[in-house]
Amino acid sequence: MARRAPQAEALAASWMESVRPLATRVYALRRRIATITVAVLAGLLFVHVMFGANGMIVYKQKRAEYESLKKRIALEQQENETYAQKIRGLKTDEKAIEKEAREQLRYARPGEYVYVPPAPANPTSTNHSAKK
Repeated sequence: MARRAPQAEALAASWMESVRPLATRVYALRRRIATITVAVLAGLLFVHVMFGANGMIVYKQKRAEYESLKKRIALEQQENETYAQKIRGLKTDEKAIEKEAREQLRYARPGEYVYVPPAPANPTSTNHSAKK
């Protein structure tokens, strides 16, 4: 191993001589390299923030979906309240009960007649194929 030491030192010295100009050049351009590196990282961060899994584009889509669901919930709650009022009215108000009985069950008071329109006739199926 001691015999190879001078060869190793010579190899290291030749390698240092070949790398030294590159190292000097990199050292001289260190600020430019650092600036470019920071700019590339900022660009990658921007792309990730805008188009990533939870980026601004996805955020805006989810925000719009949230708003539409909020409106839908408000409409459903309003419809539920309407039905709850109808149910309360049918449980307590005699006029509401009579109205439903007359409309749906076709009940009538003594001396009244209920007129029911005739059911529409079933249209006959016609053959629309080409005739020769």
